[in-house]
Amino acid sequence: MANRIKILPENIAGKIAAGEVVQRPESVVKELMENSIDAGAKNIDVIIKRAGKNYIQICDDGSGMSEQDLMMCVQKHATSKIETFEDLQSITTLGFRGEALSSIASVSQIEIRTETKEDEVGFVLRNNETGNLNIDKGSFPKGTCVTVKNLFFNVPARRKFLKTDTTEFKHIVDTFNRIALSHYLISLKLFNGADIVFDYPAGSLSDRIKQIFTVNMTDALIEVDEKTEFMNVQGYIGKPSLLRKSKGEQYLFLNSRFIINRNINHAVFTAYENILEKGDYPFFILLLDADPERIDVNIHPSKLEAKFDDEKDVYNFILSVVKKSLASQDLVPSMVFSDEELTEEKLVVNKFHPMNKGDFSDRPTREIYKPEIKRFSDEEIDLLFGNITDDVVAKGSIELPEGPFNRDGQKEIPHEKIDREKIEKSEESPFIIQLHNKYILSQIRSGIMIIDQHVAHERILYEKALNRLDTDIPFSQQLLFPKKIKVDPARTELLKELEPYLTRLGFQLKFLSKDLVKIEGVPDDVRKGTEEQVLFDLLEEYSNNQREKQLEQKDNIAKSYSCKTAIKAGDKLDERAMRLLIDQLFATSMPYVCPHGRPIVVKISLNEFDRRFGRT
Repeated sequence: MANRIKILPENIAGKIAAGEVVQRPESVVKELMENSIDAGAKNIDVIIKRAGKNYIQICDDGSGMSEQDLMMCVQKHATSKIETFEDLQSITTLGFRGEALSSIASVSQIEIRTETKEDEVGFVLRNNETGNLNIDKGSFPKGTCVTVKNLFFNVPARRKFLKTDTTEFKHIVDTFNRIALSHYLISLKLFNGADIVFDYPAGSLSDRIKQIFTVNMTDALIEVDEKTEFMNVQGYIGKPSLLRKSKGEQYLFLNSRFIINRNINHAVFTAYENILEKGDYPFFILLLDADPERIDVNIHPSKLEAKFDDEKDVYNFILSVVKKSLASQDLVPSMVFSDEELTEEKLVVNKFHPMNKGDFSDRPTREIYKPEIKRFSDEEIDLLFGNITDDVVAKGSIELPEGPFNRDGQKEIPHEKIDREKIEKSEESPFIIQLHNKYILSQIRSGIMIIDQHVAHERILYEKALNRLDTDIPFSQQLLFPKKIKVDPARTELLKELEPYLTRLGFQLKFLSKDLVKIEGVPDDVRKGTEEQVLFDLLEEYSNNQREKQLEQKDNIAKSYSCKTAIKAGDKLDERAMRLLIDQLFATSMPYVCPHGRPIVVKISLNEFDRRFGRT
């Protein structure tokens, strides 16, 4: 019987192996640009024709190659980046596998022109259709210029599966911009034929972001910068107004290499807490700098994946850094009137509203007046609280003060009395009103702030509930007359399951029978007379959340409790209650969105009103 197992010829094996590295024209651009960066280039030009299918040229002013290096560079596993196995433990370059140029040469017609800074003469390497290589001498610009023609000309099956020119060129643009973001100290140009598409001068990261996205892009971003012995991270995260509906704009770099890491992405998403709704993705550009010995990028030839030796620590580090950066900004959305023509004018969020780090001054003032305490003389006190006889009143040389009881018999507490005339005359004392018993309107430095009272109170109660669940120090309000309520078996089982959490919140329940429960105490936020309704509503909300959102149990309890205990739209609030609500809201960790992701507060600037009324 003849042997059936054979060793593939070198040319066939090379074409198969090339498929892992060179998947489309974008792969060639990526590998060659990374080689230029590793060569210390300060300027890189990328020229594309027919979306890279026919022509790709990448020229740099890097170190160049000698004749011997040029001959070796297109051989399999030929690399200048590593020498020993131990070098794999601390890779500091973008390339290291020695596969890129040999793979590209096996599926295209390649020409490499190179000249080192020290030499007076350079060299050019070409391969022909049969794959034979030849080298000639010549005079070339310092650096290296690689030209790749007719990609996949000898692999028709692979060429057939390439997409349209538009799609392939978009992939090239995406890769070019990713490399540009992480290498902002290098000047980069991209040409489509003779037309220049991008011209990015060297500069700072913020400069490169403005070049790639838009001039005012950094106004929509929050800077991240944290340096530790464990890991350094710098970059930008998007404000909540910049949330996207696609995953396309999350840029993560590890030691200047673009990577994809679900663990880190999840840490960033988690840091945004309840800001994200289902289908929302935050914009971020994060450049991580870590000890090469603690990471492994040698997982796949594409080098898009990376593993850390302590994934949990990296997760917690990114989570805390992003949370800290978000907390450093006042994220209240600024509303503007849209300028779109042929559409109804409406208020939209201004995504590019500039803010200064740590500036939280554009909020309602915490205290607009000092309560006056009226001092009464001994004679006045005798008149107020003593036995007032007709004889004393008849003497009437002292006029009765208006408090603590006014002439209509309405109780009025002296220390809460406000000198309203003084407030009205003061320009520094902003107004605060309730609109349709739903929204609180307050004057701020830049204009007006609008707060949804229900979701604001919901956020306050949510954080209060989480704190009680974590600390296990319940504060219960004992009922003078405990309430016995009838419950069905399903609710009884759910109440028993959640009893430890409910107890921490402040509920005191006693199970009398299968369908009878006694409420002996409730949290102090539950209004008198609503104890039974709040408990049932909480159970219903909890069940809905568990069924539809599959929330973690503690988070679900806190969200359900806050939702059903909070003041409702339609509840009338006095001025003191409104001011207290605002103070408590801005004392929370995330005063911008409720636990379910709905916005709590927006502001409209005075400039926007002036523009709308034609005053500018």
